[in-house]
Amino acid sequence: MKMRAAVLEQFGKPLVVQEVDLAPPRDGEVLVRVQACGVCHTDLYTASGADPSGYAPCVLGHEGAGVVEQVGAGVQSLRPGDHVVTLFSAECGTCLHCKSGKTNLCLAVREQQGKGYLPDGTARLSRGGTPIRHFMGTSTFAEYTVMPEVSLAKVDPDAPAEVVCMLACGATTGIAAALWKAEVEQGSTVAVFGAGLVGLGAVLGAKLRGAERIFVVDRSPQRLELARQAGATDLIEADGDAVARIVEQTGGFGADFTFEATGLVHVMGQAVEAARMGWGLCTILGVAGKGETLQIVPRLLITGRRVQGGSFGGARGRTHVPQLVEMYQRGELALDMFVSHRLSLDEVNRGFELMEAQDGIRSVIVFDR
Repeated sequence: MKMRAAVLEQFGKPLVVQEVDLAPPRDGEVLVRVQACGVCHTDLYTASGADPSGYAPCVLGHEGAGVVEQVGAGVQSLRPGDHVVTLFSAECGTCLHCKSGKTNLCLAVREQQGKGYLPDGTARLSRGGTPIRHFMGTSTFAEYTVMPEVSLAKVDPDAPAEVVCMLACGATTGIAAALWKAEVEQGSTVAVFGAGLVGLGAVLGAKLRGAERIFVVDRSPQRLELARQAGATDLIEADGDAVARIVEQTGGFGADFTFEATGLVHVMGQAVEAARMGWGLCTILGVAGKGETLQIVPRLLITGRRVQGGSFGGARGRTHVPQLVEMYQRGELALDMFVSHRLSLDEVNRGFELMEAQDGIRSVIVFDR
């Protein structure tokens, strides 16, 4: 079938919206009509050429929501008409990692996905007979996409796609990290570094877990105000004294739980320092640049602090994303305020410009039908 998609032709250049070909789904695959897609920093990171694992040409986009149009042979959990959220982090339920219960890093599609292909090692995207690679197994900057069944979460059809698409990456990363990865405790103190979508998600999750105080550190007064609306109790404009202020306001010990959501290694170090002596847990959620390293003073660990990472916030996509959609539908997750701009597919590059200008939290591409 013919469709329109935003293709990354060259690193550091604007995406080119054009007509491409999409082959039908094969065994275990699903054709999805994309209704909405968030413009995420990971897309910009790859488009810029900074991602060492990036490749071109490819169709970017991974924060999507849509409707199943067709299923391939062997697909059992989905059927045409189902509403889904796309998952860059699959959940097959049968691989060693899924069965362990210790990680959300499913192995089912990981090897080929990292190369830009679907699980059988081929692409469904092409142009003039020449294959175009997929991105993160999703490629949702397009009118349609073909994905593995295990990479799609079936969700409430009444949930608005332009909102729940954010649960395909950014929002879930923060919310799940607080709910299920760090397991924030009732009455605890929390410090979140960075008030983008991931950090704001961590605020929502911490609030749901009953945190008593939630500190949020960011440079933007506008984002700090959104953090307050999301449930933050203490707002700190980022400067060299942020850690000292958190430690001082927590009796000289630090926060029980800290979350880093900037991708900046010096901020990751601050999040570790701000964790409570004795039992503080720091969860790193941001993606650092190529070749960057995080340095931690051993004394911080010897005195009881712990550090962990959390890809997708530790969420198991097909299990947890539908639960988060249900929470949103019940009014427990205030996600609507994070949709800052609604764009057409032709305006995808403007989405990158708005992100670089820190204009709003999330630009969402909405496909008119």
